[in-house]
Amino acid sequence: MSWFTRTPSPSNARARQLVADGALLLDVRTPAEFAEGHVEGALNIPVQELGARMGEIRGRSNVVVYCKSGGRSCAAAGMLEKAGHHVLDVGAMRNY
Repeated sequence: MSWFTRTPSPSNARARQLVADGALLLDVRTPAEFAEGHVEGALNIPVQELGARMGEIRGRSNVVVYCKSGGRSCAAAGMLEKAGHHVLDVGAMRNY
């Protein structure tokens, strides 16, 4: 059963539960933005590098993705879905 969505979820409880259950938490902002603050445990792969770095998340079928405002996470969610991942796009980091 797929729980993929490109629409940012207003419920951070769902995202947190998915991560607690083993989903990868993916921050697709720039390294500078990540260094300024991020959700603990998140992996940082900028959306511009995601295609080339997809191998880093091989074996992780479930992914929760976020960015600063939702645009980049939506783009990343589409890429991840095409690669066979189940994705929850929470949009902005504050939604997590």
